[in-house]
Amino acid sequence: MIDGVKHIVAVASGKGGVGKSTVTVNLALALSAQGYRVGVLDADIYGPSQAQMLGVKEGARPKPAGEKHFHPMQAHGIQAMSMAFLVNTREPMVWRGPMVVGAFQQLLTQTLWDNLDFLLIDMPPGTGDIQLTLSQRVPVSGAVIVTTPQDIALLDARKGIEMFRKVNVPVLGIVENMSLYQCEKCGHQAAIFGTGGGDRIAEEYDTQVLGRLPLALSIRELADAGHPSVVSEPESDISKTFGEIAKQVAEQVAGQSHDGPSISFSE
Repeated sequence: MIDGVKHIVAVASGKGGVGKSTVTVNLALALSAQGYRVGVLDADIYGPSQAQMLGVKEGARPKPAGEKHFHPMQAHGIQAMSMAFLVNTREPMVWRGPMVVGAFQQLLTQTLWDNLDFLLIDMPPGTGDIQLTLSQRVPVSGAVIVTTPQDIALLDARKGIEMFRKVNVPVLGIVENMSLYQCEKCGHQAAIFGTGGGDRIAEEYDTQVLGRLPLALSIRELADAGHPSVVSEPESDISKTFGEIAKQVAEQVAGQSHDGPSISFSE
């Protein structure tokens, strides 16, 4: 286990563009709002986005601790580490696979996480090196799969679920993002990406839909501005949905602990 971390939860998707990073940061903030100590590790080495979503200023760097370790950055009451804190994000990361895996392992093991109940790992899209490295090197309490109802996204979500099951990581459930669009002017609702996709894949793999999130302009705008929905609009329906997802994740992780839950759960 990683020092200073009780439970690791991977937030993953089979493909990019489904809102995985936005779900990760809001889920982390929802867990924090429920009284847990939470950290976020941005494992997307090529395209880190958590720094911007958490409102960390460009160029901010973590404080070193000795020769090999560093302290996580702090934002909105949670701990965070990202490649964006260590390099110039305006320049591309032109690295081969082994270099990316090495960087991920350094971020994970050389960060001095401070007594976390949950470390959420914002995984890169796909089922590649970093996913395998994570599952082989540290005990992962569970994975949350983010998808949209679109058929092509569901195909990739299936691959993500299968991958985690092959490496014995429990799939806690599915978050169906962009499930419904509601016009802000007239209130008309439209299932732009289809309907029922999350339910179908949950039934197929004997898991559950943890929550459904709308295709809403505010979610994107607030995350881009560094003040995600859960902290900017805590009483909104969107934030309440993230709160319900967070509660289910925490309860499932506790239920999987062989020695019983080590943290208390708020109502």
